[in-house]
Amino acid sequence: MTVFARNGMVATSQPLAAEAGLGAMRQGGNAVDAAVATAAALTVLEPTSNGIGGDAFAIVWHEGRMYGLNASGPAPGAISREAVAAAGATQMPSLGWTPVTVPGAPAAWAALSQRFGRLPLGEALEFAAAYAEEGYPISPILGRHWAAAFESYRRRLAGPLFAPWFETFAPEGRAPGIGELWRSPAHAATLRSIGATAARALYAGDLAERIDAFSRAYGGFLRKSDLEAFRPEWVSPVSVRYRGYDVWELPPNGQGLVALLALNILSAFDLPAQGSAETLHLQWEAIKLAFADGKNFITDARQMRVRVKDLLSPAYAEERRRLIGPRARQPEPGHPPGGGTVYVATADREGTMVSFIQSNYMGFGSGVVVPGTGISLHNRGHTFSLDPSAANCLAPGKRTYHTIIPGFLTRDGAPVGPFGVMGGFMQPQGHVQVVMNTVDFHLNPQAALDAPRWQWLEGRRVEVEAFPAAVLEELKRRGHQVGTGADASSFGRGQIIWRDATGVLVGGTEPRTDGAIAAY
Repeated sequence: MTVFARNGMVATSQPLAAEAGLGAMRQGGNAVDAAVATAAALTVLEPTSNGIGGDAFAIVWHEGRMYGLNASGPAPGAISREAVAAAGATQMPSLGWTPVTVPGAPAAWAALSQRFGRLPLGEALEFAAAYAEEGYPISPILGRHWAAAFESYRRRLAGPLFAPWFETFAPEGRAPGIGELWRSPAHAATLRSIGATAARALYAGDLAERIDAFSRAYGGFLRKSDLEAFRPEWVSPVSVRYRGYDVWELPPNGQGLVALLALNILSAFDLPAQGSAETLHLQWEAIKLAFADGKNFITDARQMRVRVKDLLSPAYAEERRRLIGPRARQPEPGHPPGGGTVYVATADREGTMVSFIQSNYMGFGSGVVVPGTGISLHNRGHTFSLDPSAANCLAPGKRTYHTIIPGFLTRDGAPVGPFGVMGGFMQPQGHVQVVMNTVDFHLNPQAALDAPRWQWLEGRRVEVEAFPAAVLEELKRRGHQVGTGADASSFGRGQIIWRDATGVLVGGTEPRTDGAIAAY
């Protein structure tokens, strides 16, 4: 159901977290305080998707200006492609210490709070700390994902390195059941320490020392010096014009560029109805071309081989557009000229709006939990390549290709609002679908999220939700390999808040998860 409100709104994937954000507003905070409170609460209330040891990105609209924040941490200074290969790996592992990069989420909370917030950071984080200390009942979809993660980890994780994960997230020797209380006092203490020190405890204090010691004990590369050196980066969002709207994403190392590339290609086509065979064919061909470029070029912005403005130029969009014919084709990168995630949308009465996303990647992340802290560390380094010729090849101090992306929509220089769709490589595909459902097909926020989705996987393979059989048969005749058996959660989990011309907030939340909107 679409939600309307005037004073404030929080949209996210867990009801209690949304209420935490609204609570921050009611205590005198603004949309930024609400985003920080919600994000911190989600590390407790949805640990299957994010944690204190993950990364974060944000787009903030405040007092008539847009700001971007990249709080993705780099690879440790001691790591190298040669060191990983010497340990016997032929590709970056997904579990253990090797894929752990510097966690950026707590630094993001502190940076946002300091620059734009009204509440002390500790006050914004107290909602999360209270849930960790007192416990909360597990919601349905969270419980299902937690149980699946436990079964996977039970088979794959062994030994003392991974014992703290089981002690923290399976204290009874199993995943907590739906409706059962789960609590983590250590998590509460860590959140309060982060709040009291503007996150310096994690980057230069006791928590940093614990992370360093645990890493050294098990052959990890991450050191306290890596944490001390980290600073989140304020960046300028990038955009493309799409049918009178400006669609904004953060620049690389995030994959928001993929969504912009696809929309740039699609902007010149006359599209039939939403969900028609012709529309879907064009969307799929455009996203394949966009991903081919994204995976070939996106990495740490300081080391990209091409310029973002060249990739997003009208001339390059036209060059790529000409490759789309009536039949499905294999995706290939072009030649431009040289040169487990949670999402939060918030808005307040005064006009501040936030698009915020954070993640541990691949569910719980690396499986590494720092003893006595509740800090579940991400495995973002898994996306690095060990191929020295690859743009995203592993290097010390380098940021990797990042899947998590916040989105924002404006028109004629005025904010329409924040949007996002969680879910690994589904995220830019979800952004394209949400934007097109809104702009091309005039759906309200809830309908834009409820509409059936598709997900390109590789080659000509696409998984779909409930589209008409006749439409799918036509797409198969065009050469697409269409599947219909994917779990609903694989199609992403989105949130939207738009502000209309009168200042009324209009929100939609994801039906594929425990989504909720809190508003007043």
